[in-house]
Amino acid sequence: MSSTLKGKKGLIVGIANEQSIAWGCAQAFHAAGAELAITYLNDKTEHFVRPLAEKVQARIILPLDVQNENQMSELFQAIEETWDNLDFVLHAVAYAPQKDLHGRVIDCSVSGFLTAMDISCHSLLRLAKGAEPLMKKGGCILTASYYGGEKVVENYGIMGPVKAALESSVRYLAAELGWKGIRVNALSPGPIATRAASGISDFADLMEAACLRSPGCETVSIDSVGAYARFLVSDEARFVTGSTVYIDAGYNIMAG
Repeated sequence: MSSTLKGKKGLIVGIANEQSIAWGCAQAFHAAGAELAITYLNDKTEHFVRPLAEKVQARIILPLDVQNENQMSELFQAIEETWDNLDFVLHAVAYAPQKDLHGRVIDCSVSGFLTAMDISCHSLLRLAKGAEPLMKKGGCILTASYYGGEKVVENYGIMGPVKAALESSVRYLAAELGWKGIRVNALSPGPIATRAASGISDFADLMEAACLRSPGCETVSIDSVGAYARFLVSDEARFVTGSTVYIDAGYNIMAG
C-alpha cells in the first residue's frame, strides 16, 4: 500500500454516493495514508455519505451546502480545531436547474445561470478562501471539470460555460496562491455514470461516443480519477499547478 500521503489532511466536498468521482478520490487518498474530512449536502444524502466516510475513517463528517455560509464557517472551524492545518481540498460539486440544463444556452434564465455558476464555480473560490489560512505549509486544491468547458458537447448545455469559468478560476487561483506554496488544478475526467451526470440528456450516448472515439476505446472509472488525484495532492506533483488535466483515455485529443 502506498504511503505517499501519510500525515496529510484533506477535505473532500462532493461525495453523493459510491459512484461519485469524489468517492473514488477519497478511497485513493485514504489508501495513501491521508486523514480526511468529508461533507454531505443534507439529511437525505447523509444516509449515503456517512457510511462511506466511516469506511475511510474520516475524522470529520459534517453537513455542507456550499451556499450556506454558516455551514462553511463551521466546517473550517472544525478543521482548525481538529488538525490546525490542511494539506489539500477536493471540490467536486456541480449543479444547474433541470429546466436550464436541458434547454439551449441562449434560453438559460438569469436565476438558473447564477445558481449554476454559484454552486459549480464560485463555491470553489469560497472553499479556497477558507482553506488558505489553514494551508500553512502550502497545499493543493483540486476541482472537477469536464471537456464540455473547452469544446461544445451536445446536451451539456449551460454547464459548458460554467465549467469554462471554473477552469479559468483554477488558473487565477493558482497564480494568486502560488507564492504561498498552494497549487490549484482541475481534473477533467471522461464521462462517468455519476449521480450528477444522470441529469444530462442522452448521457448513455455520450459515454458510448467517448468509448468509441478514445484512442484506447475505453471509458474511465472513478478509481482511475482517484489515482491521478492522489498524485496531484502529493509532494511529487509540487511543480504542477494551474492545469486542467485530462483523465479520459485520450478522448480530448481526437477531432470531432
